[in-house]
Amino acid sequence: MVGKDKKKEILHRAKIVEGHFKKVVKMIENDDYCIDILNQSLAVQNALKKIDEVLLENHMNTCVVHKIQAGKSEEAAKEVMQAFKRRIK
Repeated sequence: MVGKDKKKEILHRAKIVEGHFKKVVKMIENDDYCIDILNQSLAVQNALKKIDEVLLENHMNTCVVHKIQAGKSEEAAKEVMQAFKRRIK
């Protein structure tokens, strides 16, 4: 579960991503210069990566800690590794 402060931060970042992505769509529709579209797309990707970082940090500090305390450390480690593997692809 995401804490109140982290949720606010993540939602703020998600709205930034939404704005950047809408700009990408508009640029494509307007036949803007490819490099300009690419730069905007990269901004979306970087913003999404930052959201991922905040979510993972929150998960490590809350859910993983709780699972370890409950004696489910292998489950917690497996879950985090699965997330890393998806991110690396």
